[in-house]
Amino acid sequence: MIRLFKHYIPNAVLLLGLLDFVGLIVAGELGWLVRAHQIGIDVGAVSDRQLPLMIFAVLVQTAMIAVGVYGSDALRSVRYATARLMVAVSLGIIALSVVYFLLPGRTLWRSNLFYAMFIAMAILVFIRILLGGLLGTAVFRRRVLVLGAGQRADRLRKLGERTEAGFVIVGYIGMSDGAHVIEEAINRSAIHNFTRYVENLGVSEVVLALEERRNALPLKDLLRIKTTGVHVNDFSTFMERETGRVDLDTVNPSWLIFSDGFSSGRMISSAMKRLFDIFASLILLALTAPLIALFALLVKLDSKGPALFRQTRVGLYGQNFNLIKLRSMRTDAEKAGAQWASKDDPRVTRVGRLIRKLRIDELPQAWTVLKGEMSFVGPRPERPEFVGELEEQLSYYAERHMVKPGITGWAQINYPYGASIEDSRHKLEYDLYYAKNYTPFLDLLILIQTLRVVLWNEGAR
Repeated sequence: MIRLFKHYIPNAVLLLGLLDFVGLIVAGELGWLVRAHQIGIDVGAVSDRQLPLMIFAVLVQTAMIAVGVYGSDALRSVRYATARLMVAVSLGIIALSVVYFLLPGRTLWRSNLFYAMFIAMAILVFIRILLGGLLGTAVFRRRVLVLGAGQRADRLRKLGERTEAGFVIVGYIGMSDGAHVIEEAINRSAIHNFTRYVENLGVSEVVLALEERRNALPLKDLLRIKTTGVHVNDFSTFMERETGRVDLDTVNPSWLIFSDGFSSGRMISSAMKRLFDIFASLILLALTAPLIALFALLVKLDSKGPALFRQTRVGLYGQNFNLIKLRSMRTDAEKAGAQWASKDDPRVTRVGRLIRKLRIDELPQAWTVLKGEMSFVGPRPERPEFVGELEEQLSYYAERHMVKPGITGWAQINYPYGASIEDSRHKLEYDLYYAKNYTPFLDLLILIQTLRVVLWNEGAR
């Protein structure tokens, strides 16, 4: 994997993304050539079209990221990828048409885009057909040796068996003579020269998956292979990198304290984040004010009660604030007390079901963002009635309040909607990853991919 701004990107995805970018440049140029010959004008030098071609490639590829073209499902299935590509290229062309209207002369002609769109689709699909059988092979997978043969090692085996895994396990070494969960594990005592054993297997990384480290770490062996260029990682760090979440089953306070993350350089990033929140919330409120007013009227006509719904949530540093949304439930929805939402919740009104599905009920939260109580990106704020219970049952739950809550977040784009203690636990793992590895790059990635959640109704309830 390649680490980019504290976030890991699989080698296969990075290669595919680079090839796609080049392919989009080629598609844009071919579209220009076709149109130029069609109307009989001089083609000119490619250098004269550098900016329009770059804008074309950047906007279309951004749309590709947004709709999930680089997700695990799209990497496994050409048919799935083609469907997403059609949506992405269409969205990219719409965005380019808007840019052309606002900044004429800065993009390819709109007539060129018609040809570039179909050429881009052909090139992008061809790239996936060409690389489809290669992306998931050992060429792009790291060779991992696991020290341990217990439950943790078994979890790594199951993780490595997934088709989208970026690694392949080449062996397990049991560090004790007791019974092993991994039956094929080799006892450490059976290996005469550990360094040579690692070299013979072509290992690129060793992962410590020991159930009990005390007096079990082969420090001399690990130091020797580390100096030969083999990466050595503990279980929690490896799981964080491979899954994009902090594993609550194995993490401990010392790991959170000493591992990379929670950088002190966040002052500048936080200032940039706040400036973006102010600027984006003002624009969003200005553009969506008529839409909010229209649906506020529909909410009032559909059921008794106020159009806007205010609810106390827990925000930064555990401070309470009022969240504002368009009301989507009956006014007596919680006459029996605070409740988790459920699938096909009978408390949701007819209009409420529509605005939840389209995420229109979230739009008034831009006002909360403008006030500084929320951000566009961050952990979803929870209700005080649930926070107390969750802090008692889930370790490190309070740590998610060390960053400002958001409308969308890392958990929202990676975990389907859920409303239970177990769902909150899974979301907490993603929220801790975000709090630990926050950068403006990760925020941008989350904002872009939120479009996928909205378009395909992933997580909406």
